[in-house]
Amino acid sequence: MFNIFYNEWKGLLRNRLFVFISWFFILSLILVTFFGTIQNNRQIQSQKDAHSHIRSQWDEMSPSNPHSAAHFGTYAFKSNSILSNLDDGINSVTGVVLRLEGHKQHDVAFSEASQSLVISKFGKFKVSLLFQFIIPLFLLFLSFNLYTSEISSRRIKLIIVQGNSLTSVVFAKIFALLSLAMILLIATILIQLIFNFRQIEFDHIIRLSIFFFSYLIYYFVIISFTVFVSLITKNSTSALSLTIIIWLLWTVFLPKTIGNLTENLSPLVSRFEIKEKMNADRAEGIDGHNPFDQRKTKLEEEVLTKYNVDSISQLPINFSGLLMQADEDYGNKVWDKHYGELYSKLEIQKKYYQLSGFINPFASLQSLSMAASGTDLIHHLVFLNEAEKYRRYFIKTLNDEYAYGGAKSEERNWQASNEFFRSIKDFSYKETTFTSITHKYLLDMYCLIFWLITLTVLIFYTSKRVSIK
Repeated sequence: MFNIFYNEWKGLLRNRLFVFISWFFILSLILVTFFGTIQNNRQIQSQKDAHSHIRSQWDEMSPSNPHSAAHFGTYAFKSNSILSNLDDGINSVTGVVLRLEGHKQHDVAFSEASQSLVISKFGKFKVSLLFQFIIPLFLLFLSFNLYTSEISSRRIKLIIVQGNSLTSVVFAKIFALLSLAMILLIATILIQLIFNFRQIEFDHIIRLSIFFFSYLIYYFVIISFTVFVSLITKNSTSALSLTIIIWLLWTVFLPKTIGNLTENLSPLVSRFEIKEKMNADRAEGIDGHNPFDQRKTKLEEEVLTKYNVDSISQLPINFSGLLMQADEDYGNKVWDKHYGELYSKLEIQKKYYQLSGFINPFASLQSLSMAASGTDLIHHLVFLNEAEKYRRYFIKTLNDEYAYGGAKSEERNWQASNEFFRSIKDFSYKETTFTSITHKYLLDMYCLIFWLITLTVLIFYTSKRVSIK
C-alpha cells in the first residue's frame, strides 16, 4: 500500500498542471493567512486602544451625580480572537461594540458588513473561503477518475497481479490526495503559530487541533465519496457530474433550505416585537423616573418601615438611589424573560441545524470551523451574557453609591467623587475556553465521524465486490 501511495505522488508531481495549481493554492493560502493575521491583529489592537480611551474618559470623570453617570454609560468591546482570521463566522454581521447604560439593554452595533460598501455572498477572501469551497472542489476534480483512469488504462490488472488488492489500491490513492490537503492545513496552522507565537495559549492549541481534524475528516469525506461514486458508476463523466451535483447540494442548497426549515420549526420574534413586549412588561414594574407611580409608593412604605422613620426626608440614605435600583432589578427580570427565551430558541435552531450534519457534512464542518475560530453563535451569546452581567454590576454600583454614598433624598445634585468612579472595575472579557463549551459541538463531531466511518465501510465493501475485467 505504501508503494502505491508513493507511486501516486510521483505521478502527481510529474503532472505540471497539478504542480502549478498546488503551488498556487499553497502561495494563496500563505498570503491570505499572512495578511489575514496582520489585519486581525490590527483590529485587536484598535479595539484595545478604543477600550483604553473609553476607560480613560471614565477614570478622568469630574465629580458627578452617579445616576447621570449611569446614563453616560460605557462600552463593551467584543475583541477578536487571534484565530478569527481563519473563519470570521458571524462576527462580520453581529457587530463588535455594545453600549452599556442604565434602564436600557442595547444591541451590538458597528458590524463590519454594515460599514462595507461591498456585500458578497461569500464575504471577503479569507482562509475559510479557500478551505470550504475552493480546495474541496480542487480535490473533487483530482479524485473523480482515480479509479476509472486505472480501469481505462488497464493498469489495475497489473497492480493486482503484483499482489495488491483493489481495496488497498483505492485507499492508497485516497490517502495520497488527503496528504496534499494535510500539507495545506499544516501550512496554515504553522503560520498562525509563527505570527501569534507570543499570544498562543493552550486553548488556542486545542482550537487549532479541532480546526485541523475537522477539515481533514471533511476532505476525506469529499475524496472518498467521489471515489465511491466512481466505483459504482465505473465512468469518469458520470462520477464527476454526480459528485459536483452533490457538492453543490451540500454547500449551496441544503444550508439555505435547512436554515429556513429550522426557522420555521423554532421561529424567532422580531426585534420590534421583543422591544414592544419588554416595554409592556417594564410598564408593570417600578419606573424610577415616575414619582406618581403606585409601585413607588409601596417601595417607599417598605423603606420607611425598615428605617423606622415617618418621611423620606428623615431617611439617612437617598431614596432616589433605591428607586433607581428597584427599577433596574425589575428591568433585569424582564430582560431575562424575553432574551432568555430568544437565546433558548437560537440554541434550539442551532441544534436542528447541527442534526442536518448527518445528511450534509458541510454543515458540521462550518459549525466546527467557526467554533474553533471563536466566531460562532455560541461564543457570541457568551459575550452578550458577560456584557449584561457587567452592565448590572456597573449600574448597581452607581445606584448604591447614589443611595448609600452620603447623599440625602432631597439632595438631587449630590455628586460622587472621581475616586469612586475610578474604583469601579473595568469590563474585561476573555474568550471562553473551548473545553468549557465542547459539549455544544459533540453533535457536529459525531456527524463527521459518522461520515468517516460510513464511507470507509462503503468503499471497503464495494471494492471487495467490484469485478476487474
